[in-house]
Amino acid sequence: MSIQGFLLRKYASFKMKDVPEAQREQMLTMVEKDPALFKKIGEEIERRTKGGEPQMKATMEVMKKYRAELAVLMGKS
Repeated sequence: MSIQGFLLRKYASFKMKDVPEAQREQMLTMVEKDPALFKKIGEEIERRTKGGEPQMKATMEVMKKYRAELAVLMGKS
């Protein structure tokens, strides 16, 4: 595991401490497979929330937009 992967896992464990371990591992695996996609998703959510959109709504809309890519990462194409 690279240093970046190690740091990502530690950060995710801290941020997702209330998420069950299995779901946390699934998310981390998806992020490790395509970090550029998750960077793009995060930037778009941040841009929308800075524009005044509620965070939950922005997150849901962006996740809907990238549903196909996320499904492929999850193996549910």
